[in-house]
Amino acid sequence: MSIEFDEARLRAVLDAFVVELPSWGFSNTGTRFRVFPQPGTPRDAFEKLDDAATVHRYTAAAPLVSLHIPWDRVDDFAALRAYAEERSLRVGAINSNTFQDEEYRLGSLANPDRAVRARAMAHMEQCCDIVAATGAHALKVWLGDGTNYPGQDDFRARKHRLMDALRAVHDVLPEPARLLVEYKFYEPAFYHTDIQDWGTAMLLARHAGERGRVVVDLGHHAHGVNIEQIVAVLLDEGVLGAFDLNDRKYGDDDLIAGSVNPYQLFLIFNELVGAGLESSAAGASARGVAYMVDQAHNIEPKVPAMIRTVTALQEHWVKANLVDRGVLAAAQQSGDIIAANECLKDAYDTDVRPLLARWREARGLAADPLTAYLTSGEAEARAERRRDGVAAGWA
Repeated sequence: MSIEFDEARLRAVLDAFVVELPSWGFSNTGTRFRVFPQPGTPRDAFEKLDDAATVHRYTAAAPLVSLHIPWDRVDDFAALRAYAEERSLRVGAINSNTFQDEEYRLGSLANPDRAVRARAMAHMEQCCDIVAATGAHALKVWLGDGTNYPGQDDFRARKHRLMDALRAVHDVLPEPARLLVEYKFYEPAFYHTDIQDWGTAMLLARHAGERGRVVVDLGHHAHGVNIEQIVAVLLDEGVLGAFDLNDRKYGDDDLIAGSVNPYQLFLIFNELVGAGLESSAAGASARGVAYMVDQAHNIEPKVPAMIRTVTALQEHWVKANLVDRGVLAAAQQSGDIIAANECLKDAYDTDVRPLLARWREARGLAADPLTAYLTSGEAEARAERRRDGVAAGWA
């Protein structure tokens, strides 16, 4: 069925939709088997911002950039902030890293060794200082903490260590920044992961303090898990803070958003749009969500992959805003299964690309940002400028 829509309303929807790009998504990345270097890879945090600015310039939808510490450490974060703002960007979330150092072999904030926990806490405090210096909206915490064998450590003791540590982090985090707690059901530990699911993350976020929130990474779930249901519950509880948007086929693949399971992305956005129309706690939660991207483009070129991600997110966000909420509610109330499902499918099947093209042209952008970038010669010029030096990576 063809859906009629108010184009002015949808243009306003697009104006308000903001995507946050990851600095590390422009670095040389790979798997445990191989890192495939690419020409033109940024050599430092400033050049990562340059690449993020390129994506924003072609899409007008990605003015925020997440930083990862220590991968993006610089001598002067106030200067980095100014550099971003000169390019019409803002620093988004600061991501901590307590999973690469040798000392964290048995964990970081949950480690049984008090000295190691103190080292991890010192890193968190440094990240809080960077939040203040950059004006970041959040500190995001993903931990690789866990155990490899039964009996290696005590589950409840590790839980209490985490609760105490995250409460301490929350207390030193400058207001109004949020503490974003991320979960992942497996990896790198083989037997158990300390923050393995959304329920544990919610418990820890709530115990941390009133600014504690949960991050949902689309690749951090077991197969078959209904992520849109998780989103709905976290919204209803008022604790959904952000997404790490990506796609996957097997595990935490960090592929281009919407490239494998686009209908799932639409269904997740449907929950957010529906809640955002309410004056409830769920509505307030939905309106405060940060749409962060977490992707590692191992073989595809970085900037085009990010442009494609942003445009895919825009497309599915607009489609979710096409759902007739009145018709859907009536079908649900009457138990009309087919009508309710068709209401969603009609919105999903609508081709919104012409609308997006008109929105871009009204802003002085190319109707097709990906093609415009690929034919601009910018990639070749960037590779030439960055021939010398050491490319940035996950280190």
